[in-house]
Amino acid sequence: MTATRVDADVIRRLPKAVLHDHLDGGLRPATLVELAAEVGHTLPTTDPDELAAWYVEAANSGDLVRYIATFEHTLAVLQTKEGLRRVAEEYVLDLAADGVVYGEVRYAPELNVKGGLTLGEVVESVQEGLAVGMAKAAAAGTPVRVGTLLCGMRMFDRVGEAAELAVAYRDAGVVGFDIAGAEDGFPPADHLAAFEHLRRESVPFTIHAGEAHGLPSIHQAVQVCGAQRIGHGVRITEDIAGDKLGRLASWVRDRRIALEMCPTSNLQTGCATSIAEHPITALKELGFRVTLNTDNRLVSGTTMTREMSLLVEEAGWTAEDLRTVTVNALKSAFIPFDERRALIEDVVLPGYASVL
Repeated sequence: MTATRVDADVIRRLPKAVLHDHLDGGLRPATLVELAAEVGHTLPTTDPDELAAWYVEAANSGDLVRYIATFEHTLAVLQTKEGLRRVAEEYVLDLAADGVVYGEVRYAPELNVKGGLTLGEVVESVQEGLAVGMAKAAAAGTPVRVGTLLCGMRMFDRVGEAAELAVAYRDAGVVGFDIAGAEDGFPPADHLAAFEHLRRESVPFTIHAGEAHGLPSIHQAVQVCGAQRIGHGVRITEDIAGDKLGRLASWVRDRRIALEMCPTSNLQTGCATSIAEHPITALKELGFRVTLNTDNRLVSGTTMTREMSLLVEEAGWTAEDLRTVTVNALKSAFIPFDERRALIEDVVLPGYASVL
């Protein structure tokens, strides 16, 4: 293909892959309203459209801590098997409707046990919902493969339990692990024992780093803990001057450690000033393995189609750029190589060729 500009209708039909997307940040507003009524939780508003707008406004504060605080309401309705199953099923169907052919959904089971569920019951309920969603999407002619990443909350003391859970359910739909939550003040190396355990058990993991904290966080994630991917990683630019890369930036680029970049989310948390100036474009041009992601679709009011469209409209991206980040995501997905290759060769590349 030659350099091709594309409009939103074409983008919507393009096959997509998302690696960084939180289950508790992507509920349908109408579902949140219904589930909140069932469990007696008070929301800022019971009008779905107004609730969606409230989330985006609250998240636009430019503060990561406040951004995270918006999850109070979604987590309140994710404390039952029924709520978890429904949200997981709808999660898959929403990805399929957005043209996503591969997704990884992440959540922290320790945040879903306030209603009396065990950690295992949480994982099993989510997996049941995902399975129903994938079956329905396939029956509708829009198949999507969804893997699960279990998260440990880095500011609490159950990261080791979450890692054990990832090992226990790795043959039941869980494909990897992550730590999430407030980054500044809670370095990855605090949980080195969990990451060493995951490595011994051959469970891949990514680490949120380089979002609210800079190069030391990325260095620990990669060089100390051994992360195969970095969640966000926008502040890797602090080790780059023009086209000259520092040692850490070179290591990340040269070893093809994927950056799970989330432009809209980064604007909301103050990690970037605009889509046009977001580091994802410069890093892509420097040869980093950048991937494009939504992070939290409800909180950011976004979809993969919207993220792609913004980069086309405001950063001059072409169809080739969109294809590159999609292939990048699949190359770094936490599923077996033959499955990744099949998605690239049989789905993504033909999908781009047929649309363009």
